[in-house]
Amino acid sequence: MQYDFLKKFPKRMKNVGLYGRLVLNTTSKTTWNQYQFYTDSEQLNIVFAVLLFIMEQSLKEEYCTIDEIGAYIDNINSTYFGKELSFDDCRKLGDFIVNTILSNDGKLMHFDGYDFESRAYHIVNISYVKNRVVYINGEVKRTSYSLTDDGYNLMLSTLEVENNLKLTIHEMIFQMHLEKQSYDKAVDDIKNIFLQMRIQLQKIREAMLRIRRNALEYSVTEYEEILNENLNTITDTKTKFENYREHVRKRVTELEHENINIRKLTEKDEENLVNLKVISRYLSQTIDEHQKILNTHFDLKDLYTKELEQLAKVASIKRFSIKTDFYDEVIKNPEVLEDFNYFLTPLFNREIEKIYHPLKACEFQRPLKYKAEEDSVDNIDFDEEAWEREQERRRQEKKKKYESSVSYIIEKIVSKGEVLLSEMKEEIGNNEVERLKLIPTIDVFKEVMVEMIKGQNLDICALKKERSTVITDSMEVFEPNIMILDLLEKYDPDGEISNLIVLKSTGEDVIFSEIECEDGTKKSIRCSDVRFVAVRR
Repeated sequence: MQYDFLKKFPKRMKNVGLYGRLVLNTTSKTTWNQYQFYTDSEQLNIVFAVLLFIMEQSLKEEYCTIDEIGAYIDNINSTYFGKELSFDDCRKLGDFIVNTILSNDGKLMHFDGYDFESRAYHIVNISYVKNRVVYINGEVKRTSYSLTDDGYNLMLSTLEVENNLKLTIHEMIFQMHLEKQSYDKAVDDIKNIFLQMRIQLQKIREAMLRIRRNALEYSVTEYEEILNENLNTITDTKTKFENYREHVRKRVTELEHENINIRKLTEKDEENLVNLKVISRYLSQTIDEHQKILNTHFDLKDLYTKELEQLAKVASIKRFSIKTDFYDEVIKNPEVLEDFNYFLTPLFNREIEKIYHPLKACEFQRPLKYKAEEDSVDNIDFDEEAWEREQERRRQEKKKKYESSVSYIIEKIVSKGEVLLSEMKEEIGNNEVERLKLIPTIDVFKEVMVEMIKGQNLDICALKKERSTVITDSMEVFEPNIMILDLLEKYDPDGEISNLIVLKSTGEDVIFSEIECEDGTKKSIRCSDVRFVAVRR
């Protein structure tokens, strides 16, 4: 089939037909005017309110007769709708809704769904309620109504399954079908899961667009709701689906091996093999969507915080009228141009965002080494998992270098309470081993110092609280705050240090000679002297 997404189209149209037939039955009747329900919205609201009542009675396995439905309508009408209806009118309205609209006056209801595989329409039968004869108090004969499977599906699709539970439910069904080797059903499940992830990603992007336009129009309730949905989506999802993908790939390998070396696959096994490959592809796409949602989740938080901060600053900005406060005053007295800087200063008190660096465009471009060219080509033709393992190994090696440098600094701070970078250099002297601990490479040392100076005054308690609430990605190489906390717990187990202050010192620059770079060359580096202070409780 050319368009795989059109498979099982009649099943999809069954769900559409549940709504379409009900709306058609409701809006095509003129009897509503007798009960003062004139608009489509009013009519559909009372119909679904009655459906909910029937569902509740069905779930409680209690009788649901026309008298009880009439009493229910009379109660909600007097409390909410305010129509001028007597109890008898409400009873007649309940009979009209149940027997005429929901039961179609006893006539069979159907909806035709086109089957693109057989190129013909399939008749899909629809039924919302069923009835049975009951005896109240063992004597009075009445007809009791309850929902059919179609009725339950209709009501459950309206609200009963919250957005934050849909992905979990689909994932549980997908796992069950994998375990039962019902791969044809698992294909539909993984497509639904991928669709849920894509919808969530689009919701985040739409929210960011609304925030950029006007953050005040995006309520805190909406922001909290989408954050909770994001957390429910990304929690443990990646690990689960990576395990599913590994399981599916093993099964594909087994079937392919069996087809080549043991026996020809049966028609059922061949179909399973095709479905497993589809599942594997969608699992990979789902994991990619998970990563996009994770990244966009933090972008959304940063954007919302930034926009609200900018709006909060608006009230504190002093504004000038060019005509009255500037032009008219200059015409009266040209000497006021001496204070023209008061008008220009607000234009330069904000740091300009770095979008384009002109110095980089004029910088001399050195030719890359052949080894770097080879590394850039190696990614093309080898196993993806082997490449990921190699990349993980490199990240871990680099992470160890960061940890070595930060560990050396934290150890000195804890032992001395206050120390200068120049004092560390004097203590190291010509000891190459100690120097490698502090400066594994120039790039690592530079990044460590920049991140620590950027923090200036690190509140240890606040960092611990942030670490317990923020989801971190294990693929990150260097996370300064988390690494500092881990090392402080190692060197300061009693938690005596409450703050860590890192400031540039006004002393002479510190020079380290013959330091190794990432590319293997050695250089001398000159940096400002830095003061590290540990504030104890």
